[in-house]
Amino acid sequence: MVTYEIKVKTGDVLGAGTDANVKIVLLGRCGKQTQSANLDNRFRDDFERFRADVFTIKDKTDIPEVTEIKLRRDKAGSRSDWFVEKIQVTNQKSGCTSVFPILRWIRPDIDLYFGRYDAFLPQFDPHPEQRRAELYEKRKLYEYQEKRPGFPVQVKKVPDDEEFSFCHKFDLTKMKLTMEASKAKEMILGDGAWETLDDMKNICLKTFKVPKGMLDWESDISFGWQRLNGVNPNMIYLCTHLPDKFGVTEKMVKPFLGGLTISQAIRDKRLFITDLEILNGISVNEGYVCPAPIALFFVDARGQLMPVAIQLFQQKGPDNPVFLPSDPPYTWLIAKMWFNVGDSNLHQTIVHLGCTHLILESVCVAAYRCLSPSHPMFKLLAPHLLYLIAINDRGLEKLLGPEGVFDILAAVGSKGAAELIAKGTSPWRMNVEGTYPEFLKHRGLYCKDGKILPTFYQRDDSLDLYEAIHSYVSEYITLYYDTKEKIIEDDEIQKFGRELSIPKYEGGCGILGVPFKDGKFCSAEQVALVFTSVIFTSSVVHAAINFPQYDTYGFPPNYPIKLNGTPPKDKRPLKEEEVVKALVDKSTALDVMTVVSILSERATNALGDFEVDYIYDPPAVKIVEEFIPDLKNISSKIRERNEKLVRKYDHLLPEEIPNSASI
Repeated sequence: MVTYEIKVKTGDVLGAGTDANVKIVLLGRCGKQTQSANLDNRFRDDFERFRADVFTIKDKTDIPEVTEIKLRRDKAGSRSDWFVEKIQVTNQKSGCTSVFPILRWIRPDIDLYFGRYDAFLPQFDPHPEQRRAELYEKRKLYEYQEKRPGFPVQVKKVPDDEEFSFCHKFDLTKMKLTMEASKAKEMILGDGAWETLDDMKNICLKTFKVPKGMLDWESDISFGWQRLNGVNPNMIYLCTHLPDKFGVTEKMVKPFLGGLTISQAIRDKRLFITDLEILNGISVNEGYVCPAPIALFFVDARGQLMPVAIQLFQQKGPDNPVFLPSDPPYTWLIAKMWFNVGDSNLHQTIVHLGCTHLILESVCVAAYRCLSPSHPMFKLLAPHLLYLIAINDRGLEKLLGPEGVFDILAAVGSKGAAELIAKGTSPWRMNVEGTYPEFLKHRGLYCKDGKILPTFYQRDDSLDLYEAIHSYVSEYITLYYDTKEKIIEDDEIQKFGRELSIPKYEGGCGILGVPFKDGKFCSAEQVALVFTSVIFTSSVVHAAINFPQYDTYGFPPNYPIKLNGTPPKDKRPLKEEEVVKALVDKSTALDVMTVVSILSERATNALGDFEVDYIYDPPAVKIVEEFIPDLKNISSKIRERNEKLVRKYDHLLPEEIPNSASI
């Protein structure tokens, strides 16, 4: 008799554990197989959620290297459903161990077969009928729905296996920060108005950690830095001409262009523009205003990006002046604050919620509908979609629901937020906005030698990370698609591309710019663009726009999401009291601090360190392992640069970037 040790790990999914009876058959080459064996340890409650159980079976058949297993469960017990993460089998005579990643629910009263490493393109899967039946069930679970007009499609109903233990972690964080906010409210004794700007600073110092944005928030250097290295670095463009609607003149900005004319500054690629026209006409909460500003920036002799002109609304006119750094100090300061009201509302709605979370959910649903868990491309993508549907489901309710976060804290409210998401996500293109080098080229900002915007560290780090991810993805894809024919004959990857690209009204995701030419993927490069885009967006892009939130929003005057009153219509000198009067009350400010503290928490492991292992195929594992040193080299490069800087950018250190947009 030969002894086999069988380790079974039940998954970390809501309801994953089972009381059912489980049987296993081990299979090897040349048709060898063991007798069916019960997996049961007497006097032990086996197969509990997120627990590993070890079983020993004996059989007269010696299979030195187990290449396949057959698994079956019944419906016995009060809880028979079962989600298995992996099964590991060791022949104790040969010492050979085989790993079988399962990562799925085990359907009852059916023989299910799993190959070693479980990484098959569909045309090479030895059990195609089992695979098709599984995907048929998945397509019923993961149905598309446009939950709000113009939004990216989402899953119609959240499946049980999307409810990972992340929800528990999120609730703990929320409880902790709610307690901190309650403590702060006790300290300030009431919900009234602030007396001075220092009054607000003192609360930050006593109650929360000090946000970096508080330190020199009034300065023009800080305001320029926000455009490049803050939470919304995607709105600035190289200025090639001044639009007619922008009331800037040569005379106005001459003192701030280092002796250059506007045309010379444009020629030298030192003039940049931000135009938030998309905010024009958006609904706002009653009593509040959200500008749709335009601003001009100049790179000075020290390489710093400096604001030189701000117009708060789209059409120039006598009651819509162009504000300048030479204006009275508090007048110029309040103009910058009102600009940031527009920028922050756009950031939270389109840039953060719409163009990461919601677009990624469309891709996530398509992946589950079209790609078997056995598909190598699903295994590549899955760690970067972990917890996404669960957090979107919970987050949208809290953000956009009646009297939710947007209604309470943002100028646009939930109605304006929904309008912005629909307006901002529909033109998103995978091959432009979703492909970072192309997005930079589209904005005139692609540069690897520092000659354009030398302090744009977020760009520099993102480019390095994009190249590393693209290299990793390309090598992985080539491992399985070493010929064009393997891509063309892969019906699952072709369905995936089709559902991503066909319009929403035809039952797809309606994502623009998917390189699905003539109704199919034809090359590894096309597949690599899609998977690089998704992985880069869910990790790097999300990290850049999410995790600096506390440092940016944590001191509300630095990046207000709403202000009291109306923007100035002239340049009369203002006093500090008038700036303070524009700030939201103490209670609302503390709510902002609490929310951005929650959003800045990292809930999943760092890039490349996966919470769940999907990849076990040795050549693929080697590719993943080679990705890690590339990330460490980027980290060393960032740290070396930051040692020379007074104002450091460290939000894209690879060890600080989670795998998934899970918060």
